[in-house]
Amino acid sequence: MSGGVAPDPAATPHLRQREAGERKQLSYPEVPEALPVAVYDNHTHLEHADGDAPLTPSEHLDRAASVGVRGIVQVGTDVETSRWSAAIAARDPRVLAAVAIHPNDAPDLDRAGTLDEALAEIDRLAAEPRVRAVGETGLDFFRTEEDGRAAQFASFEAHIAIAKRHGVALQIHDRDAHDEVVETLLRVGAPERTVFHCFSGGPELAELCAEHGWYASFAGTVTFKNAAPLREALAILPRELIMVETDAPYLTPAPFRGRPNAPYLLPYTVRGMAEHLGEDVAAFATQLATNTERVYGSWAD
Repeated sequence: MSGGVAPDPAATPHLRQREAGERKQLSYPEVPEALPVAVYDNHTHLEHADGDAPLTPSEHLDRAASVGVRGIVQVGTDVETSRWSAAIAARDPRVLAAVAIHPNDAPDLDRAGTLDEALAEIDRLAAEPRVRAVGETGLDFFRTEEDGRAAQFASFEAHIAIAKRHGVALQIHDRDAHDEVVETLLRVGAPERTVFHCFSGGPELAELCAEHGWYASFAGTVTFKNAAPLREALAILPRELIMVETDAPYLTPAPFRGRPNAPYLLPYTVRGMAEHLGEDVAAFATQLATNTERVYGSWAD
C-alpha cells in the first residue's frame, strides 16, 4: 500500500460519489453574499462528487474565492484520498491537506492485517510540506461496534504520534465518544494544535476545550434549529479557539439542509455564528481567519 502513486486531481477530479439517498433537491444552493473579510474552510472533501451537476475541485475553489473563502483544508479519510489530498495541495496554492485513516475504517484494516501499512503511508504523507494536519482521526462509537473499538483506539493513538512527530495539527473525528476522546488526549498527550472537527459536543466539552487550549471547528450543523447545545458551546468558547468548516459535501447549513454542500456556502455558517454571538461579521471573520492560520500556517508557504 505504501509507495503508491497519488491520483492526479486534474485527471481524477472525484474519487467518491455521494449517494442521493432520499434527498429531493440535488442542485447546489444559490451563491451567498460575499463575506467582508476572507476566511478559510478548515475541513472539506472535494474528492466527493455530489448533486445533479458535480463541481470539479477548481470550480469549487473559484466559486469559494468569489464569496470570501480564501482557502481550504482538503481532508483525506483513507490512503487513496489522503494521497489525492496531498497531491491537490501541492499543485494549488488555495489548498492545504490533512491525511488520515478514518476511525470507521480502522477495524476493517486491522482485520485485514493492513492497518500498520496504511498508517505508515499516512506517516510518509504527513512529512509533505503542504500537509498541515493529521486527520480526520479519532473515535466513532455510532458506527463501530464493541469488537472494533480496540483498533480505533490503536489507530487514534498512532495518528496522535504522527501529528506530534511532524509538528502538524490534529483533526479529530468524535462521534458518540466525547469522554473517550478526551481521556485519550489527556493520557497520551494532545498535539499542540488539536482541533475538534465538526464540533458535536455541548457546553461541558466546550469548557474542556477552553481549559486545554483545544480548537473547536463548527460546521453547518450549528445553524440547525435543533442545535441549541452547539450554540451554547459556541458561546462558551474563547473566540481565539473557534474555527469554521463545511465538511462538504455533508452538513449543508440552513436554510439549505439536505442539499449539496460546498466551500462557497461557508458564509451562511459564518454569518449564523456571528449573529448568535452578537458579533460584527467582519470582526468575527477576521478572528476566524487568524485562528485558522495559527493552526495550519500560511497558505502562501
